[in-house]
Amino acid sequence: MNRYPLWKYLMIVVALLFGALYTVPNFFGESPAVQVSSAKATIKLGPSVVGLAQDALTKAGISAETMIFENNGDNGTLRARFANTDLQFKAKSVLEQALNRDPADPTYLVAFNLLPNTPPWLQSLHAMPMYLGLDLRGGVHFLMQVDTKAVLIKRMQGLQTSVRAALVEKKIRFAGISRDGDVIDIRFRDAETLAQAKNLLAAEISELTLIESTDAEGLKLSGSMSPQVLKRTVEEAVQQNISTLSKRVNELGVAEPIIQRQGADRIVVQLPGVQDVSRAKDIIGRTATLEVRMVDETIRRGTEETAPVPLGSELFKVGKSAPVVLYKDPIITGDYISNAGASFDQNQQASVSIDLNGDGGRKMREATRSKIGKLMAIVLFEKGKGEVLTVATIRDELGSRFQITGMDSPAAASDLSLLLRAGSLAAPMEIIEERTIGPQLGAENISKGFNSTLYGFAAIAVFMMAYYMLFGFFSVFALAVNVMLLVALLSIMQATLTLPGIAAIALTLGMAIDANVLINERIREELRAGNSPQAAIAAGFERAWATILDSNVTTLIAGLALLIFGSGPIRGFAVVHCLGILTSMFSAVVVSRAAANIWYGRRKKLSSISIGQVWKPNA
Repeated sequence: MNRYPLWKYLMIVVALLFGALYTVPNFFGESPAVQVSSAKATIKLGPSVVGLAQDALTKAGISAETMIFENNGDNGTLRARFANTDLQFKAKSVLEQALNRDPADPTYLVAFNLLPNTPPWLQSLHAMPMYLGLDLRGGVHFLMQVDTKAVLIKRMQGLQTSVRAALVEKKIRFAGISRDGDVIDIRFRDAETLAQAKNLLAAEISELTLIESTDAEGLKLSGSMSPQVLKRTVEEAVQQNISTLSKRVNELGVAEPIIQRQGADRIVVQLPGVQDVSRAKDIIGRTATLEVRMVDETIRRGTEETAPVPLGSELFKVGKSAPVVLYKDPIITGDYISNAGASFDQNQQASVSIDLNGDGGRKMREATRSKIGKLMAIVLFEKGKGEVLTVATIRDELGSRFQITGMDSPAAASDLSLLLRAGSLAAPMEIIEERTIGPQLGAENISKGFNSTLYGFAAIAVFMMAYYMLFGFFSVFALAVNVMLLVALLSIMQATLTLPGIAAIALTLGMAIDANVLINERIREELRAGNSPQAAIAAGFERAWATILDSNVTTLIAGLALLIFGSGPIRGFAVVHCLGILTSMFSAVVVSRAAANIWYGRRKKLSSISIGQVWKPNA
């Protein structure tokens, strides 16, 4: 009657082993470390840097416990672990001096970090500790304001250029184009031409709302963006900034950074574990932009550094084919690039294929139509400094799709295509709020959260064993399994644990024990009704199941609502809460009954069970 089949016991044993295996890494702690990453988009960190770093540390008399090089495909990261924070600080200074020739323009970034002490054999099983949030691990918090005005100005400038190009391409004569704030004014000398222009622009540039008017200077067609288009433009700019920031903060090696939108034009950036605020600012502000420019051929090649630079041109000394003098006005910027990929030209040499959007293709055709045989350069701007990626000869009129040839290798072509796809910030941002949470405060929060959960568990255990005797012990065992499985699930999911998450764990304890209370009271009711102990145990678990299922499903619905509609700390609470409901249903019903079956199930003549005082009506 009260016996499980063998497969159920095996399932429980597997669940216990799984829980123990993936819970243990959370108790090994972390060691101080430094992380080395590339400071420039055009420079990859390869295995050779490991040798340079090792030699520099050896010469300085600093011993690293481990040095780990990770190659994520696009770039590499070097992490070195040290025994204490003193060695960590010394190593950071030594590596910065050894790897960077120019401190003002560093080639590699060296940042503080923490590495888990999980044994390698556990790491090979992907058993890693949970990520800790900003409030538990410490780190930096930035609130950034997107300059929406600059977004709209930039968009209106692009539309103004598109309007002019469309009218010129269709040979529609106009008296002039000007922009006043968010309105583009186009003047015409006759109504017929104005009507032609209006029909053309309405068909090709749907973002503009066109209005005809007449003033002292003559006929005028005014184009402006509707409120819906304005709102969409700002939203797209904010989303592009979030995407670009996500790529940048990955270089810091931050576990689970939080980059999310707040309100209409603000972005929250939280970097747990990062204590070096200046480095974090440097990474966040280091967004690359690309420009395609024509080479100023009035300056003879080889004399760029000695000849005077003409007005309207600029000398670039860094990069491939540098030094070179380029015109300041770009043909296109990276905003017009819709896709880029590594390919091969007709001679089977490595090249990069570039796809432009409609406006970009039009601009490129106009710029290159009369400049076949001239030189064109692609420049990467990073932290206000330009680096020439390539200088190529225009062989034919270029349009929406063209190739950049002359790549040194397929790897170089792949790197350049990655840069072209990476994009740039759609609008400048300003840090309006900055907070640094020290690791000591995070450790204090962890200690308080752990103690509150531990004391709560101890209080529940004392009450249950005092009131329900041996069945109270079964309940406490099931509760311990519940907590272990919950922590294991959070660890294997690599979820980020925050203070609200710890609160959800404490709440799960109280909710999980409620199921066991229902089961124990149901068993007592069956004993009061005169059933035998074996029949009371079986009926108690079976009849309590429906109530347990109903109560947990309704609570799970509320948790899912928090998970779907919540954000930030609320979402973190909801994740732990929902997982806790699932693990509590398993542990309260399956594990506690397995314990009761093992203890009482094989006794054929069972006269009583240890479940506390059973008050019968006739007593």
